[in-house]
Amino acid sequence: MQSIKELYKIGRGPSSSHTMGPEKAALIFKKRYPDLNYKVVLYGSLSLTGKGHLTDVVLKEVLETNDIVFSSDFIMEHPNTLDFFAYDENGKLVGNMRVFSVGGGAIKIDGEPYSLDKNIYELNTFREISDYCLKNNLKLYEYVYLVEGKELYNYLEIVWNQMKDSIHNGLSKDGILPGVLEVERKAKSLLKKSFALEPQEIKEKRLVSAYAFAVSETNANGGYVVTAPTCGASGVLPAVLYYLQERYSFRDEDIINSLATAGLIGNLIKFNASISGAEAGCQAEIGSACAMAAGAQSELYDLSLEQIEYAAEIALEHHLGLTCDPIYGYVQIPCIERNAVAALRAIDASSLAFFLTGSRKISFDMVVETMLETGKDLNKNYRETSGGGLATNYKKPKKV
Repeated sequence: MQSIKELYKIGRGPSSSHTMGPEKAALIFKKRYPDLNYKVVLYGSLSLTGKGHLTDVVLKEVLETNDIVFSSDFIMEHPNTLDFFAYDENGKLVGNMRVFSVGGGAIKIDGEPYSLDKNIYELNTFREISDYCLKNNLKLYEYVYLVEGKELYNYLEIVWNQMKDSIHNGLSKDGILPGVLEVERKAKSLLKKSFALEPQEIKEKRLVSAYAFAVSETNANGGYVVTAPTCGASGVLPAVLYYLQERYSFRDEDIINSLATAGLIGNLIKFNASISGAEAGCQAEIGSACAMAAGAQSELYDLSLEQIEYAAEIALEHHLGLTCDPIYGYVQIPCIERNAVAALRAIDASSLAFFLTGSRKISFDMVVETMLETGKDLNKNYRETSGGGLATNYKKPKKV
């Protein structure tokens, strides 16, 4: 597995695979072939939902070209595929590059080694890592620092600060999100909408939802978020951790250590399965984010390795089969609400793991493997193409 730095990335929304990945690819291509005329062809999910995800906008900004083609073809190697072409002033092709946007802002250039960063983890399953930690009396975040060095803590501090900034940004704004759906921002009203004699469990759900909506609305507006593990699922982990810190006064150091544990869980999913909605459906994004948040809360509560694994397993298992069907390709419906639902489910998953210690029969590694198999079996219409589900059933009401 690569560094957790490759999982937690700070960038502009609304999509790590549709904006951050293509932006990175365009910058690389422009550096290789500077001062030329550019053309980009988008395939698969990038083509079908690129408009709503602002893929063409970011490519036009980087390459200063309007020659963006939305192809109806699917490329078998990966559903998020881009072809770049560079031409001289006479229209002669000077260079080209095929890129796969594989999720979380990561890209793979066709024909080149896939190594944004070298693999630094020798152990690549939860079972292997758990056995090692038990043998050496380590917590999961201590194992992460052992592999990556304590300097990773400083990077995770930056990540945590950005997560909080994304929450504050979303809570400070109201109005309508950009796009034809005209979705109303709800984070600010959720934060302020208290009820007389509001029970603590209702207040928890309201606040966690407000924080998840805040990040997701920031993302949908093209603001800066942390991929955790993707932009589309970026509201889950910050919402849970921010609420727990506000409610129980956890130190920033505790939160940052829990981010290391969550990052390890996300990294295991990324390495052994997928975090790409276009490749494996929303289970790979929201499901992974929920597992990360459940593991992070369990770490904060100082639960055992088995309980942390159980929490992450419950969280991912009960998102199996979740489709990715954004309406009109916007990361708004059902994406924003799903972040709130998954944040609440993560808290419940951690609680269940505590209550049911010692009774589980399913391992986290097994659920990760199952998630990948399920994703491969999903019809392509339910893998971020907006070709089925809510995306096709929704009909925008006519204005009177």
